Amino acid sequence: MPRRIVPRTRAATGRVLPGLAFGLVVFVQGCTGLIPGKQSATAAAPGGDGAFQVTKGRPGVVIGAPPGVSDADTDRVARELASLTGFGLVVGRSSASRPPGAQIEATGEDAHSAYHAYRRHLADAAQGPLRLYVEVHGDGPRETVPRLQMTTVGFSADDAWRLKTLLELIRDSRVKNPVPRFDVSVEPSSVSQATVSAAGSAGALAALRTLRIDVPRAARTTYRDAYASVLAAFLTESATFLAARER
Repeated sequence: MPRRIVPRTRAATGRVLPGLAFGLVVFVQGCTGLIPGKQSATAAAPGGDGAFQVTKGRPGVVIGAPPGVSDADTDRVARELASLTGFGLVVGRSSASRPPGAQIEATGEDAHSAYHAYRRHLADAAQGPLRLYVEVHGDGPRETVPRLQMTTVGFSADDAWRLKTLLELIRDSRVKNPVPRFDVSVEPSSVSQATVSAAGSAGALAALRTLRIDVPRAARTTYRDAYASVLAAFLTESATFLAARER
């Protein structure tokens, strides 16, 4: 186990949780080379249409905020996560002009066309097989008790537990008063139950693994810097495990 993860784990909990050692070994294998730097700096993808911002980053891994369901604050979180991790990015440019909390309800042919365009840009940003798709959402009016809620596709229940544990450790080590520590939920889902909106009317998204992150409103606005840092560290440190390889 790399030495750098041990102090963080112990500092956050005072002890190493039972059964966690194996999970953390899996998470951090090879992660030293995943922190963005000169070799992983993103660059704008050519040929994109004006409705989307498409940025190429680490091949096979893309962060997205799909059209029609995200607002300006959600898209800012997606952009910050891509910048901090070096992952690819696809978001709608038009959302920057919408007020926080506003959503566009596209229906019929327009929605179908928008989803096709979004999926096309995801494929472009992936630069090959899409091994991990991270979709960022905002809870909006339905949120009651604020929490970071993740829905996974392509992960087992044990995988979800390890992801939840790692995210809680990173949250506890990085979030300090007066920033609130939001609860964390990570739930596995079958493809048929997936709530990933990019599938939409355009058909199933060809991602080997999917991680949908619902970010509470306060974490998208007042405490965005703190929680963007938490989520970026989580994605970076678990990237090798998250991004499945084709067999």
